[in-house]
Amino acid sequence: MLSICLIYSGLFLIFSLSSFLLSINFMILDYSLMMELEMVSLNSCSIMMTILLDWMSLLFMSFVLFISSMVIYYSKEYMLGDLNINRFIMLVSMFVLSMMFLIISPNLISILLGWDGLGLVSYCLVIYYQNVKSYNAGMLTALTNRLGDVALLISISWMVNYGSWNYIYYLDFMKNDLFMILISYLVIFAAFTKSAQIPFSSWLPAAMAAPTPVSSLVHSSTLVTAGVYLLIRFNFSFNENMMMFMLFISSMTMFMAGLGANFEFDLKKIIALSTLSQLGLMMSILFLGEYKLAFFHLLTHALFKALLFMCAGCIIHNLNNCQDIRYMGGLVKQMPLTCSFMNISNLALCGMPFLSGFYSKDLILEVLSMNYLNLYIYFVFFISTGLTACYTIRLIYYSLIGNFNYMSLSGINDESKIMLKGMSGLILMVIMGGSMLMWLMFPTPYFICLPFYMKMMTLMVIIVGGFFGYEFSMFFLNYNLKSLIYYKISLFSSSMWNMPFISTFGVNFYPLYLGNYFYKNFDQGWYEYFGSQNIYFNLKKNSKILQVLFNNNLKIYLIILVLWIIILLTLF
Repeated sequence: MLSICLIYSGLFLIFSLSSFLLSINFMILDYSLMMELEMVSLNSCSIMMTILLDWMSLLFMSFVLFISSMVIYYSKEYMLGDLNINRFIMLVSMFVLSMMFLIISPNLISILLGWDGLGLVSYCLVIYYQNVKSYNAGMLTALTNRLGDVALLISISWMVNYGSWNYIYYLDFMKNDLFMILISYLVIFAAFTKSAQIPFSSWLPAAMAAPTPVSSLVHSSTLVTAGVYLLIRFNFSFNENMMMFMLFISSMTMFMAGLGANFEFDLKKIIALSTLSQLGLMMSILFLGEYKLAFFHLLTHALFKALLFMCAGCIIHNLNNCQDIRYMGGLVKQMPLTCSFMNISNLALCGMPFLSGFYSKDLILEVLSMNYLNLYIYFVFFISTGLTACYTIRLIYYSLIGNFNYMSLSGINDESKIMLKGMSGLILMVIMGGSMLMWLMFPTPYFICLPFYMKMMTLMVIIVGGFFGYEFSMFFLNYNLKSLIYYKISLFSSSMWNMPFISTFGVNFYPLYLGNYFYKNFDQGWYEYFGSQNIYFNLKKNSKILQVLFNNNLKIYLIILVLWIIILLTLF
C-alpha cells in the first residue's frame, strides 16, 4: 500500500511542474488572469472569491509545491518512529494549502484566510513535540503573528472606503492618498511580524522547536516568506519616506541576525538566523524599489535554505537528536553525501560564483552600488554579506571538518536512503536554479557598469568574512577564550540584541508581576480599605450599637424617659 507521504509528495510534484510550465507560458505571453468565483449570492449581494494568476504567483506556487513535495518525501524516514505521522503530513499539507491561498489572492479578505491559516497551522506544528519548550515557542510564534493579523483586519476595515477589497486595483494611483498610506503602513506592519523583522525577530529562532522537515518548509518558502511576498505585491503603493524608514529597519535586521549567528551553537538556530539575515536582504532591496530582485532572491533562497535544513535534519537524526555544533566535527568522513549537499547549499548561501545564491545576491549588491544613497546602507549591506560568509565557514569548520567531539561513534552513517533521495531532488535546483531563473525573469540581461574595486567588493567581502569565520572557529573549548573578556558584548550579540528577553519577559513575566502587584496593593489594599471593606466595618459597628440598644430596650427606654423629663423640667 502507498504511504500517505508518497501520495502527497507525488501530487505536489505534479502540481508544481504544471504550475511552472504555466508560469513560463504566462511570462512569454505577458499575460495575467483574474477570476472571480461567486461563492454566495443573496438578494443581489454576492460574495466573490477572487483569484489572480500571473507569472509571479504561478512561479512562486511551483517553487513552494516542489519544495514541500521533497520535504514530505523526506519526512517519510525522518518521522519514521512517530505514531501520528498521518496527522503530521496532514498538518504540513494544510500549511502548504494556506500558502497557496495567500499567493493567488489579490483580495485582502481571502489573503487573511490564508494568512490566519498559516499562523494557526504553524502553531500546531511548532508544538508538535509537546514539551514545555515547544509550548512556549508555539505561544510566542502565535502571539507575534496575531499582531500582524490584527493589522490586516484593520486594513480590511479601512478598505471599505474604496468600495472593494481587491487592493490590486488601487495600488498605483493611490500612492499619496492618506487612506492608502495608512493601509500600506498596516500591511508593512503585518508583513514585518510574519517575516520577523526587528522588533518581532525573536519568534523565528524559537520556532526551531518544530520538527526539522517543518523548519525546512517554514524557513524556505512558506511562513516567513509570506510577508515578503505580500510586500512585493504591495510595493507600488509605498512612498519615499516610508521606504527609507523601512529600509533602515530591514538593514538592521540583516546585520543583527548575521552577528547573532556567529555567537550561536545550536545548529538549527544558526540556520534560522541566516534565514532572518536573508529576509532582511530581501526586504532591503524591496524598499530600494527593486521588487523583481527581491522576488528573485526569494526563490533562489528558498531552494538552498530548504536543502540546508534537510542536511541539518539528517545530521541531527544521525547524532541521536544532538544539535550542538561543538559536539560535531569530522562528519565528512561518516556522512560524505549529506556533507557535500550541505557544503553546496552553504556556499550558495554565501554567494559562491555560479551557484544559485550568487546570481541573486551579487545582482542585489551591484544594484545597491549603483544607487546613490548613503555610506551607512552601503556598509551595512556589505558587512552583513561578510558576516554571512563568516558564520557559514564557522559552521562548516565546526560540523564537517574539525575534530570529532561526539560522545559515541555508534550509528553515524549515510544510509538514510529516503532522506538522501529527498535532498537529491533539490541539489540540482540549488546548483542550476539561479541561472535558470535569471534567464526566465530577466530576458534582457542586466549590465551593471561599476569601477573595478566596487565590482570586486562582493567577492572580497565574502573571502574576508570566510577568513574571519575560520579564525573564530579555531577557539577550542579548552582555549582561554578571548570572548570571556568581552562577555557582556558577546552575550548581547548572541541574544539578538536582548529581543528574546523583551518578547518573553515583556509578554508574560512583567504583565503578570504588575497584575500581582496591583492586586495586592490596590484590590486587596487601598481599594479594599476605602471601598467595600470600610463600608462593611462601619455597618458592622453601627449594627453593634443598635444591637446593644435592642438587647436592653426596656432599661434604655426608662432611662431615656427620665432624661426626657429632666430636659423638660430644666427648660420650663
